[in-house]
Amino acid sequence: MWTYLLRRLLLLIPVLLGLTVLVFAIARLLPGDPVALAAGPNASPAEIAAYGREFGLDRPLWEQYLRYLGGLLQGDFGVSIYTRRPVIEDLRAYLPATLELVLAAMTLAVAIGLPVGMWAAVQRDRWPDYLSRVLALGAISMPRFFLGLLLQLGLAMALGWLPLGGRFPITEELPLRVTGFLTVDSLLAGNFTAFWIACQHLLMPALAMSLSPLATIMRMMRGSTLEVLQQDYVLTERALGLPQRLIITKYVARNAISATLTVIGLYFGWLLGGTVLVETVFDWPGLGLYATKAVVTQDFMPIIGVTLVIGTLFVLVNLLVDLLYGLINPKVRPG
Repeated sequence: MWTYLLRRLLLLIPVLLGLTVLVFAIARLLPGDPVALAAGPNASPAEIAAYGREFGLDRPLWEQYLRYLGGLLQGDFGVSIYTRRPVIEDLRAYLPATLELVLAAMTLAVAIGLPVGMWAAVQRDRWPDYLSRVLALGAISMPRFFLGLLLQLGLAMALGWLPLGGRFPITEELPLRVTGFLTVDSLLAGNFTAFWIACQHLLMPALAMSLSPLATIMRMMRGSTLEVLQQDYVLTERALGLPQRLIITKYVARNAISATLTVIGLYFGWLLGGTVLVETVFDWPGLGLYATKAVVTQDFMPIIGVTLVIGTLFVLVNLLVDLLYGLINPKVRPG
């Protein structure tokens, strides 16, 4: 197990190195002049050139990349051309908000999708199964940003049950930052009022993001459960007179969830890179909104930093999924 883990972590190095080359080249070869945009419309050519030299943009592309790579090895993600802030500070500020949102969305998707998918398989060709198919098709077909707008119109503006957007009201005192997750920090501080407020702000964007993975996980779990139900050992257990609930919970669920784990891991990475629209609709201060502002200003250092962080998390999550395979099914446990 430890040998496998070490091998996978070592493979992470060439993957991230190739990602830095690809993203750095694309970001620098895009049309436009980020230096002129950051310097302002009234800047003279001499001022623009001096601004570019300050950030080393007058050097050859390969030298810029090597300097950037050397900074990465020291934990330096560069400096934003537009704001002059170190990118690592912005990533530390915005990453917890995105992770909290993605984890909340995936928790909803997994907690609802797995049992509903299994229930639909057990009730095959009955009304619960047909209902799950219709709901899954509708959930996958609806864009997340459109669902977010509907939630805002219904739950926030019409009914007034939830706040319209943002992560925490500016009139309330934030809990002491420990993890960066407002829900967790509120509980650590024993401030249940702040925890309830944070959950209210988190609910709508998490619902909007969870709908598509929920539908996919539900359909995947249904298909896996139907396949396991046809296995000989399940038919033997039924012939021996074991209760249906025991068969489903002890034998079927454990084997059916293995195939669904792959989808869960892939969706986690997909949600990390796909928070832009939801964070923009709900004004959620996360990596998606941060990357959107960087794209608008052609500020390529934050774009590269966000891409590397998402890529690293995606690889680590899929490594965790591979390890979970071994815990659920010892037959595929890595050596």
